[in-house]
Amino acid sequence: MPFTTKTISFLQQLRTNNNRDWFNDHKQDYEDVVRTPALEFIEQMAAPLAKISPQFEAIPKKVGGSLMRIYRDTRFGKDKTPYKTNIGIQFRHRLGKDVHAPGFYLHIEPGEVFVGVGIWRPDSATLLKIRTAITEKPKPYQQALAHKPFQHFSMAGDSLKRPPRGFDAEHPLVEELKRKDFIAVTELDEKVLFEKSLVNKIAKQFDSATPLMKFLCQAIDVKF
Repeated sequence: MPFTTKTISFLQQLRTNNNRDWFNDHKQDYEDVVRTPALEFIEQMAAPLAKISPQFEAIPKKVGGSLMRIYRDTRFGKDKTPYKTNIGIQFRHRLGKDVHAPGFYLHIEPGEVFVGVGIWRPDSATLLKIRTAITEKPKPYQQALAHKPFQHFSMAGDSLKRPPRGFDAEHPLVEELKRKDFIAVTELDEKVLFEKSLVNKIAKQFDSATPLMKFLCQAIDVKF
């Protein structure tokens, strides 16, 4: 049980006091109730994740591992606050170099806890491979979405307004082909974070998305 109510409380306080002075004054609190518990959780996820697929890594490092940075990149976004007010944990494919790789994800934010799976914002070449795989092998993709343990997930992310160039506008899966993100999410009760069974429950959520993750990995020519 790595996380406690203090984890959520810190994130709530950071939301109210999102500035460098406050954060520097509370840096030890961040270490104690956010980063250290998150790294413990990542370490505990290594074994169950390996059972799902040995291709996805749980790396409990402060920098460059599965825990996403608390520091916000303010160069391009409208939000200029210096810190993220959530914990983002992504277990990426071993061949992936960034958040755009296939991965399993846990998002922790006051009032919003969810699990995500899939590929977020893939580049154009990767998107083409996925869309082509859907047109060439529609049945496995449909079966992945219809997988009974997966039904509590919902496909999410951005989509094109029109069918992508080079694909049939009348294709029965045209709405899937329009996707720019191939991700699925399921919301969790915040209380799950404080349960001893957290690791097992998250692993079960990840495992229920195995058919979709297998399809996406095969589509982009990487092992699952």
